[in-house]
Amino acid sequence: MSTPSSGRESLPIPDPQHVGLTTYDAKDPDTAYPPITMLRPPAGAPNVLIVMLDDVGFAASSAFGGPCHTPTAERLAGGGLKLNRFHTTALCSPTRQALLTGRNHHSVGMGAITEMATSAPGNCTIRPKNKAPIAETLRLNGYSTAQFGKCHEVPAWEVSPVGPFGQWPTGSGFEYFYGFVGGEANQYYPGLYEGTTAVEPPRTPEEGYTLNEDLADHAITWVRQQKALAPDKPFFIYYVPGATHAPHHVPAQWSDRYRGTFDAGWDALRETIFARQKELGVIPADAVLTKRHAEIPAWDDMPAELKPVLARQMEIYAGFLEQTDHEVGRLIDAIASLDVLADTLVFYIIGDNGASAEGTPNGCFNEMTTLNGLPGIETTEFLLSKIDDFGTPRAYNHYAVGWAHALCAPYQWTKQIASHWGGTRNGTIVHWPNGFADKGQTRNQFHHVIDVAKTILQATGLPEPTFVNGIQQAPLEGVSMLPMLRDGDAPDNHDVQYFEIMGNRGIYHNGWTAVTKHRTPWLMDAPPFDQDVWELYGPDDWTQAHDLAAEMPDKLAELQRLWLIEAVKYNVVPLDDRSFERINPDLAGRPQLLKGDSQLLFSGMRISENCILALKNKSHSVTAELIVPESGAGGVIVTQGGEVGGWSLYAHEGRLKYCYNFFGIHYFMVTADTPIPAGRHQVRMEFAYDGGGLAKGGTVTLYSDGQPVGAGRVDITVPMAFSADEACDVGRDTGSPASPDYGPTGNAFTGDIAWVRLDIGADGHDHLITAEDRINVAIAKQ
Repeated sequence: MSTPSSGRESLPIPDPQHVGLTTYDAKDPDTAYPPITMLRPPAGAPNVLIVMLDDVGFAASSAFGGPCHTPTAERLAGGGLKLNRFHTTALCSPTRQALLTGRNHHSVGMGAITEMATSAPGNCTIRPKNKAPIAETLRLNGYSTAQFGKCHEVPAWEVSPVGPFGQWPTGSGFEYFYGFVGGEANQYYPGLYEGTTAVEPPRTPEEGYTLNEDLADHAITWVRQQKALAPDKPFFIYYVPGATHAPHHVPAQWSDRYRGTFDAGWDALRETIFARQKELGVIPADAVLTKRHAEIPAWDDMPAELKPVLARQMEIYAGFLEQTDHEVGRLIDAIASLDVLADTLVFYIIGDNGASAEGTPNGCFNEMTTLNGLPGIETTEFLLSKIDDFGTPRAYNHYAVGWAHALCAPYQWTKQIASHWGGTRNGTIVHWPNGFADKGQTRNQFHHVIDVAKTILQATGLPEPTFVNGIQQAPLEGVSMLPMLRDGDAPDNHDVQYFEIMGNRGIYHNGWTAVTKHRTPWLMDAPPFDQDVWELYGPDDWTQAHDLAAEMPDKLAELQRLWLIEAVKYNVVPLDDRSFERINPDLAGRPQLLKGDSQLLFSGMRISENCILALKNKSHSVTAELIVPESGAGGVIVTQGGEVGGWSLYAHEGRLKYCYNFFGIHYFMVTADTPIPAGRHQVRMEFAYDGGGLAKGGTVTLYSDGQPVGAGRVDITVPMAFSADEACDVGRDTGSPASPDYGPTGNAFTGDIAWVRLDIGADGHDHLITAEDRINVAIAKQ
């Protein structure tokens, strides 16, 4: 039985209180109580499915003129509507938090990605309690809620086994979550959670595993179960697979379909896409293809010997997007098989921002080299030698900037650049046969991701809550799209919208845009804000191709002032374009889970890199107390990272061994001279850093019970991050293996591990750690 909408402004809905005769004996004929009813939304409330892909430019999908086949998107568009002026924030975490809350990204503390949080309100990554997410509103109104895939809204210091979990999906209104927490995931070896519990993928890559298929399997199982057990209860599914964010991983059966398709290069591809977009009507017939900026190299200027690698990068990406769309289609088919697709409001948002230009002008085989500021180590010769490994479990690849630019056609720029439509305009499809009549049409009204929550509330007949969990709520900041969906001639109702990411900023107002690009994603330097050059584009300039700033300085000044007003209103200022400074928690002013220069770990722990003592660019030691069985020592003691970079301390053929993995390019091995005997022993690895800057080498010494048993050299080290998603594991190596001496499974330590301790600082003379030391470290962490 549903509760009337009028009683739903305060959530949770208050419990009914019995007022009337209370009898002494339940058998008394005057005993009467109303039956218990289950909470349901208002009658007629539809199911809701939000699908949002990752790092997909406006021009990538075939539904919007792109080269990547997306038959599911095309099928939904045929039975629904295409939105060709729908906008995101230009970056991952900000778009997601804006979508989930119906508020602007700075308004909910998400001015950038979570790993770059500062203490400023607009960038703190802490969701205000007076801005509850739409999933919580729907759950408290009787919806079944579930999220599958990527969650990149958890503050970095809360991504650990001890939480807190208030901003994890299950603390944000979702009753079920299966996916990963962070910016990206290895499609073959993801770090998965079910709820807040770390879990392992059900199969290996050799057995055919990919994350895309796994997420669809879990979503299909969940929705079938939900409709089987509570058919009268609508669902809200948030399906965000994390594809097609780098690494671009996909089985060859998908990428090989595109062999030779992109040999003509990205400039020719952009022209082809532009013509197809006009044929489809997703851009006006008089739209202008914007010029390629000087920072983006021309295809003809790329080295001839590199072009086969560049073409292969795009083949991999196209296959990745097609596979992603296919798995979305499996979920759509499952909903249709339950006979509820017509009554499901589907948003298919093809990208949380523009295509990613974070792969450098040449692309890369291992994205972590780029993220660590070392793209030069992947030479043309190296890339050519790896051409057959792109897209496989051996790679962590990303494509070149030129491809990203082409996949944002006809607009300027790419992901991160919030000033221009290439960063923020994402093709979107809405499908709801029972909710609106028009099919196969395109809508041109301006909308933004913050409009989704308001649209859902209007479609479900639910009021915007004034109180949630006892907290008075701030108003939603978007508008409803239902008028536009039900009437193609409806006037624009989203009149003003600011944009800002890392200093790239702009303002939309009644068709006009004033914008300034402050920094380029693959270049670290940026000018002072006051030196930024603003551009002005008129309402008839669909692609922002004709700058009117010199001709209409008064109009530009009017919009610049409006941008500042909106920026103050929504906590955008102070502007913050710092990069490395924001990565450092001390400089950024955000909490750290770790304190001090030691960390104690125990067997079975799996911890993200943000929550592990930073051992890079300094001397350090790793000590473990082991109980070795009579059969001998084998397997992983402790490891961090994986195949794309990291280190591992383990027993191999009975002997203590240390492997330092430099981006999968060099493996530096140090092995003990003698086996570890049976019984209780303390082993230790000491790394004496050479000093003199970042990424230098060092000398490794292995110890057993305080006695040196082996030594060797590591010539070069990873300076900033081993991986975006691999963990530190104790007792085994989850995810991809950090050492080639063992595989992704069957690598658990054969004995018992009493404890592991990480230490930073000068080596002491006594290489044994006392019980008192261990207790002191544990207490200091509380």
